[in-house]
Amino acid sequence: MALIVSDIKIPINESEEALRAFTARRLGVDARAIRRLRVVRIALDARKKNDIRLAYTVLVELSARDEARAMSFAKTGVTAFHSHMRAEPVKGSVRLTAPIVIAGYGPAGIFAAYELAKNGYKPIVIERGMPIDRRNRDVECFFSGGELNEQSNIMFGEGGAGTFSDGKLTTRIKDERADDVIKTLARFGAPEEITVASKPHIGTDVLKATIKNMRAETERLGGRIIFAARLTGINSQDGKIKSISIERSGERQTIECCACILAIGQGARDTYRMLHDIGLELAPKPFAVGVRIEHPQELINKAQYGEHFAHPRLGAAEYRLAEKSGARGVYTFCMCPGGSVVASSSAFGEVVTNGMSNYARDGENANAAIVVAVEPSDWGGDAMGGIEFQERIERAAYRLGGGDYYAPAERTVDFIKREHHPKAFSGVRPTYRPGVRAKNIYDCLPEFVSNGVREGIVGFARRLRGFDMPESVITAPETRTSAPLRICRNELGEATRMKGLYPVGEGAGYAGGIVSAAVDGMRAAERIMAVYASPND
Repeated sequence: MALIVSDIKIPINESEEALRAFTARRLGVDARAIRRLRVVRIALDARKKNDIRLAYTVLVELSARDEARAMSFAKTGVTAFHSHMRAEPVKGSVRLTAPIVIAGYGPAGIFAAYELAKNGYKPIVIERGMPIDRRNRDVECFFSGGELNEQSNIMFGEGGAGTFSDGKLTTRIKDERADDVIKTLARFGAPEEITVASKPHIGTDVLKATIKNMRAETERLGGRIIFAARLTGINSQDGKIKSISIERSGERQTIECCACILAIGQGARDTYRMLHDIGLELAPKPFAVGVRIEHPQELINKAQYGEHFAHPRLGAAEYRLAEKSGARGVYTFCMCPGGSVVASSSAFGEVVTNGMSNYARDGENANAAIVVAVEPSDWGGDAMGGIEFQERIERAAYRLGGGDYYAPAERTVDFIKREHHPKAFSGVRPTYRPGVRAKNIYDCLPEFVSNGVREGIVGFARRLRGFDMPESVITAPETRTSAPLRICRNELGEATRMKGLYPVGEGAGYAGGIVSAAVDGMRAAERIMAVYASPND
């Protein structure tokens, strides 16, 4: 017999060895009565700075007699454990006459390909960017002042845009596949602790190795990944997909397919335009635009943890804050503890920022986006207008930064005062590479965005001490928080105007992070398998 016991709070200075005693006390049994104890989840409760605790959820095995006693003693937070395994995917009966193709090898594409390959379907994946090792070299070259590679950068390549991020694995979706995603990542090299942490993260450095291992297994199972292959067309017959067109090494090719999972990511603007041109149904959607702000990580630790700020069990502190600017939401996004601000440009003459952390989160600065809600009415409401809205800001930032992909940045005190000639940086060193130039960033942002960011900073400082630190650094712009449009699909997951085409993930407008995108890709793979018989069956 087994019980799930939640919210067992242990002081931060107590060893995990005390967990058995705390659990026994909660259940009203002798510690020796616990036959087996396994940690299911660990969360941090730092609401009281002078009494920070770790909150555990555990699986406990007791005798039937002790279990009955525990259930009557503990009034809340104790439930019977029921083992549950996700059902094997349903497989259809239609014979495959052409391959299943996946366009894009970010989280949605990676997990869709793996799901298909392990069930015998041998998918073909096309990815416009490079394998992770080559991609890493291209990104580092760009950061060091080299030329931007439009096909291999922070946005494009193996792993997708999420590869160069904090690697957060938290999600608000309620789908049993989310646990499968976490466990799969752990199986392929991510730290085991992600399976129990309430706010798991993997970090850029660990994620790179993990997705490389997943690719090797997908290929071993019969999947094929073609890199440096850009999707240029989707061809249909009688309303159903027939083939895709790609460009590779300057040559055009056609790949016949019975189904295609469209996992393009939200940076593929040329692909969006191609989809619009062939008549797919696209709809505008809200997103958010703003800046990146950097503080010393120690300041954030002290604000969140008080006297325990340097405790080795706590690590780098996080935050999540929200305000209002008139009727618009202003909030922090993609907070990267101990990380850096990174250049996310994927097209010539455009500057874009994002945040990134390694697994250790041991960098000098914390950074986060401060973004303001943008609605389709802000650009006229047409499907492609959100992309053009982003591009205008990114090109203005490139010009303001003086070229060479330097980003415009300024101290928070100068931004709040709206100084036309910001002073030199002091106290906090900007981490963005190739570099920043002190500029009035109001000159590259819409007025409502600049005002919203300013009001947000003032409001956030009331809840997180030091957030308005004068020497903290603001770098612009953050424009790619999510896709500015949605590729419309029906209840079967297919594009509304083309059968056999399955738009998924962030680029399709249906996910908001690594895990939710991976789940969306898995779901599409299952839908295709429910139609077609496995070649191995």
